[in-house]
Amino acid sequence: MASVLYQSIETLSRDKGIEPEIVVGAVEDAIALATRKYYKTQENMRAEMDRDTGEIRAYVYKTVVETPEQVEDDVNQLTLEQARALAPEVEVGGELRFYKDTTPLGRIAAQMAKQVIFQKVREAERDTVFNEYNHRAGEVLNATVKRLEPMDVIFDLGKAEARMPKREQSRLEQFAVGERVRVVLLRVDRAAKGPQVIVSRAAPALVQNLFQSEVPEIYDGTVTIRAIAREAGERTKIAVVSRDKDVDPVGACVGMKGMRVQSIIRELRGEKIDIIEFSEEITTFAEKALQPAKVSRVSIVDLADKQIEVIVDDTQLSLAIGKKGQNVRLAAKLLQWKIDIKSEEEKRQEVEQQMQAMSGGPATPIEQVAELGDAVLEKLIAAGITTVEGLADMTPEQLEEVPGIGEKTVEKISVAVRHYFGQYEEGEERPVVAAPATPEVEQTEGDAMGKTPEAILAESAETGTAEEVDDVSAEEIADAEDEVSDAVSDADAREEQIETDNDAVDTLVDESQESSSEGIDEGQDRG
Repeated sequence: MASVLYQSIETLSRDKGIEPEIVVGAVEDAIALATRKYYKTQENMRAEMDRDTGEIRAYVYKTVVETPEQVEDDVNQLTLEQARALAPEVEVGGELRFYKDTTPLGRIAAQMAKQVIFQKVREAERDTVFNEYNHRAGEVLNATVKRLEPMDVIFDLGKAEARMPKREQSRLEQFAVGERVRVVLLRVDRAAKGPQVIVSRAAPALVQNLFQSEVPEIYDGTVTIRAIAREAGERTKIAVVSRDKDVDPVGACVGMKGMRVQSIIRELRGEKIDIIEFSEEITTFAEKALQPAKVSRVSIVDLADKQIEVIVDDTQLSLAIGKKGQNVRLAAKLLQWKIDIKSEEEKRQEVEQQMQAMSGGPATPIEQVAELGDAVLEKLIAAGITTVEGLADMTPEQLEEVPGIGEKTVEKISVAVRHYFGQYEEGEERPVVAAPATPEVEQTEGDAMGKTPEAILAESAETGTAEEVDDVSAEEIADAEDEVSDAVSDADAREEQIETDNDAVDTLVDESQESSSEGIDEGQDRG
């Protein structure tokens, strides 16, 4: 029958999860060390415990050498002649042991033995924990919350404690002491205080294990999980494929009325889960991975670098990107490809820029459109419109927002830009460019002096249309010179034989206005 001491050792071994022989060896080493310390000797000493009686004896062991010349340590060696005097059957290389009395060992020796025993047991316990969990990385374990620390959660795994750092926790979860949860074993770290088991509730392996537990088709291999992308506490995307064409993989994971997936969502404290069908075709897989957004088209940009371009409708862009980019980020993790997502408008502008770079080179300055006139050019440049291409892309409504630009000026700008690009509407003819005649202009200025409003109107009728002449009267010219200027400008713009030099036209109009005002004043004085 085992002694009381050995029974206590067996109980300790069961509690610590180590073998009883390890504890017995620790006790024997402790007694041998305490005995050597008590006798203050450097002799090679060992202890042996009798499992039946519980008695522990200490012995000094000495090695046998053949000749005195071979003795290197007088304390732990003796010659063959000396050894055979004590034991005739001993041979060279054998050992002789001598009993050492342990009765005189006092309190200090016992305390030292206790420390040695505890140290040996802790080391054995650490090795046992490391060997137990080191090869089980990725496995899902059942754990009980042991205590809550400011940043970490400590779990009891039964044979060891496990630590869950803050980064491995889900933001949706709160734990209570004694609560049972499932955790994923990440790794076992060797530390100075012993091996630390690190577990996680944020690893994708937890979701995979939950689906295997809840979905029989995944457990028996009919449905396979091909990829998982997860942001703990936010959203998880899982791609599944069926080996049986009659089994819908998505429907099997969702379950009737969503019972299966809802059970997993409850386990994850309300984390959203997107279940999509896996496809070997990367473009098809990308369209499904970006759900719930609707994708217009997907194209492969770089096959070697695994980069694709996704085009979505303008209204679907924010949905495809997701909150803080979460949807597209999870899709990229699921596909293991880089995703460049753009709206239809962004893609159109990109194509236009590429075509412009291929065809036109640098943009054309707006000053090249001579028909606009200096006054209009100044207003457009002040508004930040400096290129012909930029002016051509603007709508009439956008042009009217420019200070100083009205409806008539917008029409004039439209005609000038159209003429610049060589586009003429039906009935329009290309203007004949004639060299400006300075003497004639001076003569016109001289002739205009002293003419009556009726004469001015008659000259306007020769260069304008009949409708415009009817609309203009002498009284309007006298009351509002600005209206006369606009009318004359409109008439000049539509005259088929007008000179293209706008500076000469503006000078002629100004001189006509001055002559009209002087003629009217002379008529009033005569009256």
